[in-house]
Amino acid sequence: MLMSSRAPDIGFGPKFIAPLFIGAMLNPINSTMIATALVPIGHSLHAGASSTAWLVAGLYLASAIAQPIMGRIADRYGPRRVYLAGLVLVALAGICGLWIPSLSYLVGVRVLVGIGTSAAYPAALAMVRAQSARLDRPAPGSVLGTITLGSMVSAAIGPALGGLLVGLAGWQSIFVVNLPLATIGIVFALAWLPPDSVTKPANESAWHALDLRGILLFAASLGVLLLFLMHLRQPNWLLLGGFGLLAVVLSIVELRAGASSDRAAAPFLDLRMLARNRPLLLTYLRFGLLFIVVYGMLYGFTQWLQDARGFSSEVAGLLLLPMSVVAAASSAVGARGRRVRAPLWIGTAALLAGSLLLLRVNDTAGLPLLIGLGLLFGLPNGLNMVGNQAALYSQAPADQIGTAAGLSRTAQYLGAIFSSSLIGLYYGDRATDSGLHSLTWIFIVLAGILLVITVLDRNLMDRNPRGR
Repeated sequence: MLMSSRAPDIGFGPKFIAPLFIGAMLNPINSTMIATALVPIGHSLHAGASSTAWLVAGLYLASAIAQPIMGRIADRYGPRRVYLAGLVLVALAGICGLWIPSLSYLVGVRVLVGIGTSAAYPAALAMVRAQSARLDRPAPGSVLGTITLGSMVSAAIGPALGGLLVGLAGWQSIFVVNLPLATIGIVFALAWLPPDSVTKPANESAWHALDLRGILLFAASLGVLLLFLMHLRQPNWLLLGGFGLLAVVLSIVELRAGASSDRAAAPFLDLRMLARNRPLLLTYLRFGLLFIVVYGMLYGFTQWLQDARGFSSEVAGLLLLPMSVVAAASSAVGARGRRVRAPLWIGTAALLAGSLLLLRVNDTAGLPLLIGLGLLFGLPNGLNMVGNQAALYSQAPADQIGTAAGLSRTAQYLGAIFSSSLIGLYYGDRATDSGLHSLTWIFIVLAGILLVITVLDRNLMDRNPRGR
């Protein structure tokens, strides 16, 4: 029988880090692995780019909603429990991937993957914070760096791995691969992660402790917003109005909860804390803007390589390998010492440079230009994630680290879904040069805004304290 390790025995060593590394891989690898499979899935299931975009949006919709919810549950009832429950759901999704009768079913599998993988990141940061408290010493920068590295490496290799799996075993394999990955994570977590020290107070209801009213309003408002974003070609303004109404109700409910003297009934979305914590809000904004461009490039460029340039899934994945290598290397370098300012400045400048270079791409572009784009976009993919995660860890309140981490992923996935909506808007059923260039101008504007915000933010420090 597998028994979890004692905290002093493993410290912040490999046994503690290995399960977190596995979990950190699952959401990003599922986010990016499908990039080289969208075209063959569309051909197999007779769906265009605007329809297969739901495979991207389905995972992001589930993840954007589930990440802060999983973080809230982890803060309240223990991150290890949440971590394991998420891995079980991912394994179940892998089993469901063995039989795929329709696109709608496939979207459902992606939603299940999104919910399951949403547990890993907020639970991991909560476990790092808890382990730091048990050992009475701050977590080394290498721990957060390794979690980032797991996310970045998996996100970076996802397109190449997806192309390889599609070529060798068909596009269904990118879903089935979740089963062995999740199983490894479960074994490692049961064997090595210390048990949770958080216990449920006696006679406490989940409605009271988790602020389920706030969670439901948050999920409903975000779901309506994302549905609006997914139909930008024919916008439904009633959905946007519905989002506005739900957002107002959510704000009123959460502000009232935040005014309560009962700390056990802290609001799910602590608007008062966010209003006071300007650095954390700017970190969320950086996450959102970054991933509009990064994922817009990833999915938009990959589909363009296959539709307009005529490359196969395998070749498209290989062309993104330079981005994979640079992202992994830059995240490893940027993680040293938990630096914030330098990685963000360099990464954001590279994001703008890559967006400008993308304007030169057309269906006759040579391999040097295509590879150079991957090299440039690899830098922001790695450095900005490292810098933003280090900033988040130091800026978030200690007792809300899981929820705060989840909200950072919500900002990230809002950016990803918006990028997916833009791809559907400008590509329609097929990627073209003109569609890619229209996307590129949006990338340039957003990268410029992000650079200004980053350079002018005086709260960014090259080294971060332990966190509050």
